[in-house]
Amino acid sequence: MASEDPQDVRKYLQQSHDRIFENNKKWAEEQKKKHPEFFEKLSAGQAPEYLWIGCSDSRIPAEAITGLGAGEMFIHRNIANLVCATDLNVMSVINYAVRHLHVKHIIVCGHYGCGGVKAAMTPKDLGLLNPWLRNIRDVYRLHDDELSAITDSAKRYDRLVELNVVEQAKNIIKTAAVQQLYKEKGYPIVHGWVFGFNDGRLKDLEIDFEGQLKDIQRIYDLTSDALEGS
Repeated sequence: MASEDPQDVRKYLQQSHDRIFENNKKWAEEQKKKHPEFFEKLSAGQAPEYLWIGCSDSRIPAEAITGLGAGEMFIHRNIANLVCATDLNVMSVINYAVRHLHVKHIIVCGHYGCGGVKAAMTPKDLGLLNPWLRNIRDVYRLHDDELSAITDSAKRYDRLVELNVVEQAKNIIKTAAVQQLYKEKGYPIVHGWVFGFNDGRLKDLEIDFEGQLKDIQRIYDLTSDALEGS
C-alpha cells in the first residue's frame, strides 16, 4: 500500500476481504457450469491419492503446479516443509492420511529460494523461530562435509534445500503409520521433490524409498503393533 492513511487502510482491508468472496462466488458458479455434479461429488467425501507436505510460501499452489483438482491431494504446509516428531500437527496429518485416507504417495516438496532454509544458514538469533530452524541447522550439521565443500554460496544454499527435503522424507519413513501400512499394502511411497521458481518445474530427488526404509528399520523398526509381552 502506497498510503498509510487510516481511512485508506480500512478501505483497502475491506476491498481485499471482499475480493476473496467475489472470487469464490465466481469460482463456484464456473465449477457448477462446467461440472454440474462437482459439489455433489465433493460432499460425498474424499479419497486423495497424494499427501503433500510443502512449504507455507504463498508462491507454490500445490494443486495448480501438479495439475490436480479438489479432492485429489491432502495438503499440509509449514515453514520449510519440516516433519518433526514432536510436531503433533504434521504427525496427525500423516497418521490420518495414511491410516484413514490410505494415500498412495507422500510427497515432501521444498523449493529453491526457501526463506526458512536461508534463515537457518544465517548466524543470528531469530527469537521464536530458533527452535524450528534448529531442525534445518541439524540437517546442515549432518551433511556438513558435503555442504562445506561447496564454495559457491548459492549452490550450497540450493543443496541444503534438497538435503532438507531428503531428511524430512526420512522422518516420514520413520513413522509407524507408514511402515505398518507399507508392510501390509505395499504403499504409501515417500518422495522428495523441489520446486524451482525460475522455470516452474518440479525436480524429483529420486529417493530410494525401499532402500531408505530398509536402512531406517535397522534402528526405527515400528512394524509391530506393540512391544512383545506388553
